[in-house]
Amino acid sequence: MIVRMWHGRTHARDADAYFAFLEERAIPDYRSVPGNAGVWLLRRIEGDVAHFITMTHWTSREAIAAFAGEDIEVAKYYPEDKDFLLEFEPHVVHYELGASAP
Repeated sequence: MIVRMWHGRTHARDADAYFAFLEERAIPDYRSVPGNAGVWLLRRIEGDVAHFITMTHWTSREAIAAFAGEDIEVAKYYPEDKDFLLEFEPHVVHYELGASAP
């Protein structure tokens, strides 16, 4: 299992709207790809900025490529992101899932 993590920042005032956008647009997109084993959205407000982490679990690098494209290290963005994000981080990070517990 591979965990793909993306980080983004919005203005704190846009945090609820962006969180709703991710739930409505991004989660169904992730879940539509064979090999996606789950999606977690994390949010933290820090002063005037909201930080978002998207953690997706995948069965293989090939499954990630089906979602993100051949270079799986490159972040995938949606056209609507331009309405929210303060910058576009170019890369994501991947981790092998070593253990989990319910």
